[in-house]
Amino acid sequence: MLCLGIETSCDETALALVRDGVVVADVMSSQADVHALFGGVVPELASREHYRLIGALCDEVLRRAGVTTADIDVVAVARGPGLLGSLLVGMGFAKGLALATGARLVGVNHLHAHLLAAGIAEELPYPALGLLVSGGHTHIYRMESPRHMPLLGRTLDDAAGEAFDKVAKQLGLAYPGGRTIDELGRKGRVNPTMFPRPYVDNDNLDFSFSGLKTAAGLVVQANPALSEAARAVAASADRSVGSACVDGAAPDSALCDLHDMCASFNHAVADTLRIKLERALVRENGPLPGTPPPAKRKGKKGRAAAREGQQSAMHEIFDPADGCSPSSEHGRALDCPPEADRVPVRALVAAGGVAANSYVREALTDLARRAGLPLLLPTPALCTDNGVMVAHAGWRLASLGLGHDLALEAIPRGRTIPDDFTMFRTV
Repeated sequence: MLCLGIETSCDETALALVRDGVVVADVMSSQADVHALFGGVVPELASREHYRLIGALCDEVLRRAGVTTADIDVVAVARGPGLLGSLLVGMGFAKGLALATGARLVGVNHLHAHLLAAGIAEELPYPALGLLVSGGHTHIYRMESPRHMPLLGRTLDDAAGEAFDKVAKQLGLAYPGGRTIDELGRKGRVNPTMFPRPYVDNDNLDFSFSGLKTAAGLVVQANPALSEAARAVAASADRSVGSACVDGAAPDSALCDLHDMCASFNHAVADTLRIKLERALVRENGPLPGTPPPAKRKGKKGRAAAREGQQSAMHEIFDPADGCSPSSEHGRALDCPPEADRVPVRALVAAGGVAANSYVREALTDLARRAGLPLLLPTPALCTDNGVMVAHAGWRLASLGLGHDLALEAIPRGRTIPDDFTMFRTV
């Protein structure tokens, strides 16, 4: 089965061919230089660039693979979430190609495709716990199959990647700034108390990075020398300048302070992701090996008694009716044991642009080691938006007999992507 994948959800125009799970060819054109002048993606410019490039890129990926459109069995396209105008360019091209060739059309959830990309190099065991960390989303999923991925926790405001880009912009670093902050941080020392771990003093799995972004902005405002050092880095092609700061030699204290700030910011993001993913893992599988179970939570009566100063309330047993029921979106409460008939997760998965961050990869690797589970990560090149992940996800879904007709809709960010597949025979 030969599947063509088309990705136009944001600012990369990418196409790839996958045959029976093996990547045959891929091409991509990034618009980073186009949008760098504005410090972020301009939707109208993005859709125009997709329209200008998609035809030529399709010809190129077919040429590299040595095939023609007549050889394509499945056309997979990212249907959302993303910028609506950009999605429509890819959707229109995919529908036209499917109609002209008779290939099956498969609409792919862009976020699910990121997670499934971790299974390209090695088989992905189900169920798995998936962390999607990108510029617009920070979500946790229970991955039951290529089709079914219940959402356990979600972004409430700024996603992790968005926080990276906004802090980079405040410093005066070029867009996109996440990779630069990672590189600069590797030359500095982590101060664990410089930045907070945002939105972790609760018992849910949702994310909010707006507070961390604000805290970083206050540090930048209070230290103008940080911006001056960042602008010097942005203007220099040699980012190794000042690398001796980690060894104690400080030829430029402002540059060393910038490295330390970036190191601390990277650490705060990575630690926040680790805290929430570990919380989700405890809910799914129970306490990690070698760690005590979470403290029992007191019921309503126990809390009221504690407020009145009654010492006996400290020993109130946990009331199962007080928040331990499963939730359709966010899973069980923090100290609920795994359900007896619920299969424990067999692996951890992380994907999305921020999953390429070295601090994040180290934090999740340590969590997986402590949990005794494998950690599956796409290669850094497949963490960002790409056509390979869409082609791979489309091939997986088509192999299950799933597809769409020409009424397939593009779904912009902010709307839930429906599970509206039609059952076909496998190709």
